Amino acid sequence: MSLGPINEARFQRLTVMIVEDSQPMREVLRAMLQAIGVKNIVDARDGNHAIRKLSEYQIDVIITDWVMEEMDGLELTRWIRTSPHSPDEFLPIIMVSGHTEAHRIEMARDAGVTEFIAKPLSGVGLIQRIVAVIEHPRPFVRTDDYFGPDRRRKVEPFDGEERRAAELRDRDARMTPPPAKAHSHARS
Repeated sequence: MSLGPINEARFQRLTVMIVEDSQPMREVLRAMLQAIGVKNIVDARDGNHAIRKLSEYQIDVIITDWVMEEMDGLELTRWIRTSPHSPDEFLPIIMVSGHTEAHRIEMARDAGVTEFIAKPLSGVGLIQRIVAVIEHPRPFVRTDDYFGPDRRRKVEPFDGEERRAAELRDRDARMTPPPAKAHSHARS
């Protein structure tokens, strides 16, 4: 994804909540957000504190650490996605963590995290995630055991028996040659 020059205007109207138990890390995230033009930043020291603040502020994006005392970022994400008291179950959530093993990223994804970014953070990585959740949001999916952004990142063709009828028609339409055009053989 090409970001081009940073256009601070697209970030100025955002209200971003930072949920992080480490004060120095909150300050780093705050400085990064301010550097790209975010003016409205709300801090929370853990998931419980974030829930209280969600009732006070209209938040556009949450950036949350995973590992925190009281209520961690995964529990906060599940609450936002499933609680009847959640102010916005579609709220974009960017998870920040130093634990980047594949199974942990899958756990975050399966809890309903919108994007994941590894520590140590880079400004470009943070901007990419914010742009992704604001300007290119993924559709949300609801199943019996999941609610959150579509977990599929790639669209790959599926040739199995359960392919939808519309997909079959699309494939057939692409494979059928167009009708032959009548050519004029008259010479001028």
